[in-house]
Amino acid sequence: MKTEKLRTVILDYVIIFLGAVIYALSVNIFISPNNIAPGGLTGIAIILNYLFSFPIGLTVLILNIPLFIWGRIENGKKFMFKTIVATALVSFMIDALAFLPYHYEGETILASLFGGLISGVGLAVIFYRGATTGGTDIIGRIAHKHYPYISIGTVILMIDIVIIIVASIVYRSIESGLFAVIAIFVETKVIDAFIYGMAHDNGKLLFIITSASDEVTSLILERIGRGVTMLDARGAYSKDEKQVLLCAVRPSQVHKVKSLITSVDENAFVIVTTATTINGNGFYSNPLG
Repeated sequence: MKTEKLRTVILDYVIIFLGAVIYALSVNIFISPNNIAPGGLTGIAIILNYLFSFPIGLTVLILNIPLFIWGRIENGKKFMFKTIVATALVSFMIDALAFLPYHYEGETILASLFGGLISGVGLAVIFYRGATTGGTDIIGRIAHKHYPYISIGTVILMIDIVIIIVASIVYRSIESGLFAVIAIFVETKVIDAFIYGMAHDNGKLLFIITSASDEVTSLILERIGRGVTMLDARGAYSKDEKQVLLCAVRPSQVHKVKSLITSVDENAFVIVTTATTINGNGFYSNPLG
């Protein structure tokens, strides 16, 4: 058990390091050279780099230090060590890779798209191993703690908007702010797709109302290999006693399950919904582990 735990810890930090490298590449190749400040402390660091030539990575780390202290005071032991390590790695790699011989300075729209895409992948890898990169995420969590009616996302969005406006003023270009919005949008979508769309612990949840519940259950168990839960129910209009079958499957298995249901009961009522995370037998499997 100790060996397995050590292996997991080592793997966590190796993959976090990989995420830091990917994120640093996006900053140095696409984001910074094209005067795109995509919100967060990285956006502030890019602006300061433009104005005073401060190293972006070191600036990000320095800006994070008071937030780490604040977060530690507010959250106590809940404050994750992984976040500090991830932030330090990201900061170090941004400066370490700042001297790359290639910087894309072509179409700014392409720079914002690919910058958001690559940074999204890097951050998703870091997030998936249980870390964050600090910054506005810490501010958002603390603000939400004191003002529960304000969501973390709202706080982060408000900060990003301010940073984008400041960047537009500094660069004297409204287009720069618009490209930053594109980068943030793509980055967010990539993170969501990576964590919720491509993760091995996501799936589809089926609610099946059928008069042939036993037959349908047997087919799913035998041919799909998925468990089925029977829920007692009663129709609100007909008052008939029924059973609702609850079944979690992989997205690729939905069509096959529906075909099996139809083969037994063409009038079955089936609801298919997305389950972003399913932990349990046959589902939880870390794609990076």
